Amino acid sequence: MESLVLFLPFLLIMVGFVYFSSRRQRRAMQATIDLHESLQPGDRVHTTSGLEATIVAITDDTVDLEIAPGVVTTWMKLAVRDKILPEDDADLDDDADVDDLEESEGLNDPGR
Repeated sequence: MESLVLFLPFLLIMVGFVYFSSRRQRRAMQATIDLHESLQPGDRVHTTSGLEATIVAITDDTVDLEIAPGVVTTWMKLAVRDKILPEDDADLDDDADVDDLEESEGLNDPGR
């Protein structure tokens, strides 16, 4: 009986660990499934190998990616890691303002 009392906390910790790790894995798998279901031609994506491309066509388990103008390759859907979200116009305006500020202060002057 005494050994059962000592073993019970260990058992509870192991059950908790297994529960939370499987829950995290299930959530990650669902996010991947949702991403693959939301893919459409014209979306910019990253592959698991780091390639950036545009989706040209989609089948049940493959995608055709345009990696350069006129160069289309076929990939498994599982190779798509994430979508590249388009940048906001406000972000582009902020970058232009920083460039203008650097030029006006002479920070881009190569003679400096």
